[in-house]
Amino acid sequence: MPASEVSAEAVAARLSAVGLATRVEERDDCTAIEADVPEPLSAESWREILEVVAEADRFGLLATSSHDRTLWAVVRKRVPATGDVGGPGHQR
Repeated sequence: MPASEVSAEAVAARLSAVGLATRVEERDDCTAIEADVPEPLSAESWREILEVVAEADRFGLLATSSHDRTLWAVVRKRVPATGDVGGPGHQR
């Protein structure tokens, strides 16, 4: 099993352990993990969630005007070239 797949499974498992229902989607270049974030969520849970997603290559939180919140994380399947770290908007 490739290291990226192990990493993505670990992120999904740890988010599930915090109590989030995760969705995992395999894509050509990455594995995407999403989870709906319930309200309210304790500060301790947020700290743990941030610690988990920090292991991913990219992550974010989508919040809508109807108070829905979706956490997302992406684990790349290949190591990016030095100039491409952080994506096209962050090239050196």
